Amino acid sequence: MPGSPETPRHRPLDPRTLRGLAHPLRMRLLSSLRHDGPATASQLAARLGESSGATSYHLRQLAAYGFVEDAPEHGKGRERWWRASSEGTSIDHTLFSDPDPSVRGAADLFIHEVAHQHTQEVGTWLATASEWPDDWRRASDLSDFTLRLTPARAYELKQRVHALVESYREPGAAPPGEPTTVPPAPPGEPTTVPSPPPADPAPTSPTEATASDTTTPTAAVRFHFHAFPQAPRPSI
Repeated sequence: MPGSPETPRHRPLDPRTLRGLAHPLRMRLLSSLRHDGPATASQLAARLGESSGATSYHLRQLAAYGFVEDAPEHGKGRERWWRASSEGTSIDHTLFSDPDPSVRGAADLFIHEVAHQHTQEVGTWLATASEWPDDWRRASDLSDFTLRLTPARAYELKQRVHALVESYREPGAAPPGEPTTVPPAPPGEPTTVPSPPPADPAPTSPTEATASDTTTPTAAVRFHFHAFPQAPRPSI
């Protein structure tokens, strides 16, 4: 598990902590600690192509806002190890319309950096997909869909997708973690997450049997879920 056994799932952002996190390098540092586990400032500098001075400074800033904490069980001598203090981050949609322009600016920077990280991850997959076995290439996906929905129905669908993903999480397993946006329900819209669908039936084919075999090696699988309304395109 990247963090400690008591690491909470999601850390909700408020105006203060949002301003403390909304920095590209801080978000990359936090993402790396969540994905790859505890590390030192020097290790993170090498991993992210930054100076150890910069990573050390921004790790201390993340600690001041409660996003990272010491991992003394990993340290040797004077080495200072860090770990993420939560597995993910949630942001309330009202922060994007906060009366304070500095909060709105931080929210805008935060969500754009999330999108940038997603783009980088997709690009890395496309550049390295040929190095993965056929089973993993077949399991990957890059799709898009367009549906006509009301805001309430779109929110319901989003919650169902989240619930479905959660239903595949191994009991007791720690998720890799990422900057995640999980806005609460808008006023007047449903807030209950629908129950996930029933488990798949027992495998009936060799392929299904292999997929369900607990001895098959696993990998961290990244799911990016983007959903937003689109304005009609002007007629020509």
